[in-house]
Amino acid sequence: MFKLYLLVLFFLVLTLLSCGKAEAEKRAGFSYENMSSETNKTSTETKVLASEKVDLINKGIGPVSKLDLPNNTDYTLAKKGETIFKKMCTACHRPDKKFIGPAPKGILKTRTPEWIMNMILNPEEMLRKDPLAKELLIEFNYAPMVKQDINEEDARAILEYYRTLK
Repeated sequence: MFKLYLLVLFFLVLTLLSCGKAEAEKRAGFSYENMSSETNKTSTETKVLASEKVDLINKGIGPVSKLDLPNNTDYTLAKKGETIFKKMCTACHRPDKKFIGPAPKGILKTRTPEWIMNMILNPEEMLRKDPLAKELLIEFNYAPMVKQDINEEDARAILEYYRTLK
């Protein structure tokens, strides 16, 4: 009889301990740290962020299908582009670091000039149809790039400014 009591007591303690752990996890609540550690356990692959992917083939969707950049930077045009960038783009972009949107510094090492121009000129359609733009939208918390009604000449000036960001 005594052994039966010990056995029942053992299962009761075991049950209470297991319930306590579940209760502690419920009280801990949601945490991105907990989520990322679980994600790391299940995923053996390292996913490359869209902002770090190199795609020098995709020209994007929009009015610019071919753009040949001269070897030398046009600093007069770049200065105009910097002024436009500061006026129209700095609400979401910083030249050298991620903010609401990606940083343009070094972008010509990872994107074609046509893709950049089309993203400036035609962001709505790019975000709907271009796979890389869709990935960037997800990476940057679904904050869409807003169409600023920048004309092609000003977009080219902004691109020239991007060439100076090294």
